[in-house]
Amino acid sequence: MNIAFAASEAAPFLKTGGLGDVMQALPEALRQSSEHEVVLVLPYYGVIKRNPAVKTEFCTAFAIRLGWRNCHVGVFRLCHRKKRLQVYFVDNEQYFDRGRIYGEPDDGERFAYFSKAVPACLNAVGFHPDVLHCNDWQTALIPLLLKSEFAASFPGTKSVLTIHNVQYQGWGDILFNMDVLGLPAEYTGVLEMKGASNMLKAGIVMADAVNTVSETYARELQYPYYAHGLDQVLRDFSYKITGITNGIDTNVWDPAHDALLAENFSAADAAEKKKKNKLALQEQVGLTRDEDSALLAMVTRLADHKGIDLLTCVADRLMERRVQLVVLGTGEAEYEEFLRGLEARYPGRVAAILQFDGGLANRIYAASDIYLMPSKSEPCGLSQLIAMRYGSVPVVHATGGLRDTVPPYEGPQGEGRGFTFQSYNADDFLAAIDRALAVYYDMPTAWAELRAWDMRQDLSWKIPAKQYEALYRRITE
Repeated sequence: MNIAFAASEAAPFLKTGGLGDVMQALPEALRQSSEHEVVLVLPYYGVIKRNPAVKTEFCTAFAIRLGWRNCHVGVFRLCHRKKRLQVYFVDNEQYFDRGRIYGEPDDGERFAYFSKAVPACLNAVGFHPDVLHCNDWQTALIPLLLKSEFAASFPGTKSVLTIHNVQYQGWGDILFNMDVLGLPAEYTGVLEMKGASNMLKAGIVMADAVNTVSETYARELQYPYYAHGLDQVLRDFSYKITGITNGIDTNVWDPAHDALLAENFSAADAAEKKKKNKLALQEQVGLTRDEDSALLAMVTRLADHKGIDLLTCVADRLMERRVQLVVLGTGEAEYEEFLRGLEARYPGRVAAILQFDGGLANRIYAASDIYLMPSKSEPCGLSQLIAMRYGSVPVVHATGGLRDTVPPYEGPQGEGRGFTFQSYNADDFLAAIDRALAVYYDMPTAWAELRAWDMRQDLSWKIPAKQYEALYRRITE
C-alpha cells in the first residue's frame, strides 16, 4: 500500500507538541512492513532549511494557484538511507521562513497553500497514494481538495483525517474560499460554520475516515464540553469516526539506553538505579538529597487544560505530606508566578524549572516516583506513557487517552497501571495522590511490582500501527 502523510510538523525536524512525535513514529512504524511505501510531506520552514544536520536535495519547482495569485512551490527530498520512507519538504519562504511556526496573522492562507501544495508535490514526484493521511486543521483542507481540484490526478486516493486536538480548528472569513482557495462556489458550504469558514469542519465532512488519538476522546468529542463547538458536526459524521490510541517510540524513550540519564536501568534493576537518578536530579535542581521521600513530577505546559489549576489548589496541603515536587514547563504567567512562590515557601522540597529543557525532562521521568497528569481534557497524552516507560507511576484524571492508557490500580493482583480520579476536582486529585503515597510508603513490594508492571507494558507503535493499517484497508477495499 502507498501511504502519504501530510503534517505541519514532525520530529526530529521540528516539534512543538505531540503531533511532532506522532509524525516521527507512525510513518517509521508503517515503513517497517514490506507491504508499504510511505511518504511524509512537511513545510520547509526556515529553521529546518538552516539546520546543518538536515541534508536535502532539490527535486523540482512549479507554481500553484491560490485564489487570484500564483505561488511558488519548491520540492526538496531528505537525503537518507531508510527504505520505504521518503520525506519531502514544500519550500516557499514567503509562507514558511517566519520567526515562529504558528500564530501568524495569515496562518489560514499559509496552511491553505500547504494543503494545495501537498497533492501537487506528490503528483510532481510521481507518488500516487492509496491513502493520504492528514493531521489537524493545518492539513484538513486536503480531503476537500482531493475531491475537487485534484480529483482527476488522484481518482483512487482515500483520505484520513486525524484530530490530535480539536481546540485548534482553522477559522477564517466566510469569503475564505473565494479569496484563498478559489474552488467553485458549491464548496463554500462545506467550509461554512457559524457565519465563518472552518477548515477542520471541512476535513471532517470530506475525509473518507476521521480518527482521534484515543478511543475515549473519540466518544468525548461528540459532547459540547470537549468539542469546542464541533460536537454536532462530529455527531453527524460519527459513523466514520474511530479512536486509535497513540504509542511512543520505545527506541527514543528507553531508560536502558538513554544517554541523558545518570544511570541507565530496566524494570529488573529500577529499584536501586532510579534512586541514583533521583539523587542526581535533586542535586541538579536544588532539592534536598533524599532517596527515600516520594518525588512527584510534572512536565507540562502551564495551562488550565493541563490541570495546573488543581495543583495550585492543593499544593500547600500536598506539601504537608512527605514528598518533594519538581515541575518543568512554561506557560501562563499566573501559574509561573505561583510556582515561583511555592518554591520559595518550600526550599529544598519544591523545584520549579520554568523553561523547556528536553534533556532535563528525561532525567525527571527517570528520577521521579509519581508522575502527576491531572489534565482537564487530554486527547491522548504522551507524558503518562513516557513516565510509565521510565518507572514513574502516573496519577491522572480519567479523561481521553489518560483513561485508556492508565487503568486504575486496585491491588497487587490487578491489571492497573496508576491512580485515577473521575471528577475534575482538586480534592479528588489530592485523594488520588494519597492513594499512591499509601502504596509507595506502606506497601513497598507492591509498589515495586506496579512500577515493573508499568515498565514492561508494550507502549510502542506496534499495536496502533496495525490499527491504522486496518483502517486504511477498510476505506480502500
